[in-house]
Amino acid sequence: MRAIADIGTNWLDLVQALTGLYVTEVCADLKTVWPTRRRPQGSVETFCAGSLPEAGLIDVPITTEDYGSVLMHFDHGVRGSFTVSQVSAGHKNCLRFEIAGSAGSVAWNSEHPNELWMGERDRPNELLTRDPALLHAAVRPYANYPGGHNEGFPDTFKQLFRAIYHYIDAGDYRAAKAFPTFADGHREIVLCGAILRSQRARAWVSVPV
Repeated sequence: MRAIADIGTNWLDLVQALTGLYVTEVCADLKTVWPTRRRPQGSVETFCAGSLPEAGLIDVPITTEDYGSVLMHFDHGVRGSFTVSQVSAGHKNCLRFEIAGSAGSVAWNSEHPNELWMGERDRPNELLTRDPALLHAAVRPYANYPGGHNEGFPDTFKQLFRAIYHYIDAGDYRAAKAFPTFADGHREIVLCGAILRSQRARAWVSVPV
């Protein structure tokens, strides 16, 4: 379940935060595309995969999936799907999501983190570039650099730790949390379990509440 656990549930956590919806049923299709991969025999420098000669690599059998597609039923009758892949050439750490509503759509791609695409029915689509001067007051604190100065992957950890520290410092533990909790983590594990059961049964499976 590595691909699903590492990528898919992060996406679902974000969708839940944005929409307030929970997954109630799943229908999964998982596959190991590459049953054998090549691993260095000794230690290597990170991000330098091309520096090893062929003689320094050994074949290793793979027992976890590297591709998965999941159909989902959310509460309130909403439908969704997601695909995760560790075999898509050209994509390094791409996380994309789109929410389609009756009046419009919104989409975001982590490989272009400072852009938000908005799809419209009765007027031209829009591509919004991150600019703190244009953000709503509720989300402006999450943009620390002025417009034109990109924020990216490392900044997500900064914002997470800041939210946790601010919550502790405020001392009101009944207030809503602006960060994932142990309950959210448990929900993700429950969801992963349902996806595995669906794959084995080749059928729709309910996600326990």
